[in-house]
Amino acid sequence: MHLEQLESFLEIARRGALNRAAQASYVNQPTLTARLQSLERELGEKLFTRSPRGMRLTEYGRAFLPYAARAVRSLQAGREAIGGVRSANAGRLVIGAATAVSSYVLPDILKRFARKHPRVEIAVRTGHSEDVLKMVLNDEVQLGLMRTIAHEDVQTWPLYQEELVLVVAPQHRFAKRRSVKPAALAGERLILFDRTSSYYELTQALFLSAGVQPRAIMELDNIEAAKRMVERRLGVALVPRSAAARDIAARRLAHVRLAGAQPVTQRIVIAQRRDQGAPAGVTAAFLELARSAR
Repeated sequence: MHLEQLESFLEIARRGALNRAAQASYVNQPTLTARLQSLERELGEKLFTRSPRGMRLTEYGRAFLPYAARAVRSLQAGREAIGGVRSANAGRLVIGAATAVSSYVLPDILKRFARKHPRVEIAVRTGHSEDVLKMVLNDEVQLGLMRTIAHEDVQTWPLYQEELVLVVAPQHRFAKRRSVKPAALAGERLILFDRTSSYYELTQALFLSAGVQPRAIMELDNIEAAKRMVERRLGVALVPRSAAARDIAARRLAHVRLAGAQPVTQRIVIAQRRDQGAPAGVTAAFLELARSAR
């Protein structure tokens, strides 16, 4: 059963005559008749009878009429939905994001995206970068925001370079200095967060390469808790710059540069399954906005 058959049936029912229906449909009368006959053969019943007053619906035609109209409306709505997705004016966008990215970077991006595309439904799934990669590979999300993890089935676009920065309480003795050497941290309590994250490994690697052994360590399971401990002068921490930016601006924390140490960075990317091809519709719109925003 084809759309043109249903549309022809509805037009004949509406106009009550083959010639008027053919004119309204911009097809010739033999074509319209062929469509109707094909539909009747498929249904196994006559849908119209001819009379001096024109084409009249049979009992079968009257029974079929509301379903044909509903089917055509649904197909038209489907076409409009596809057009909306193509233009990024409608649709659904499911994003996977690493925890730090979802907390400190994604909200500002989504605020701009939602303002520009208010009819797009958005869902966000969070986890470590390894979890986000699995979401992408399992087709659970359309795009994943995560640190770079090479995989042959995934294509990526750079989003931003994240850097770990040293933060201390504003009253801390380091806050008055422009920079400190890693060796100076040997006498400090180091506050670590989320042992399973890549940031934990990067922090440990920095101290190992500098030959520094912190006096004591406090471990927490998330960045926000770590920052609050630093704020209360319970220690110092290396946290993602994006996570500390607002606290530094509000002077709840102070950023101290590490002199003589290589910057500890990792690249954050937007990932998509390679077999999805080039981004289109809402995914293309999000990708363009996210990269320009950063």
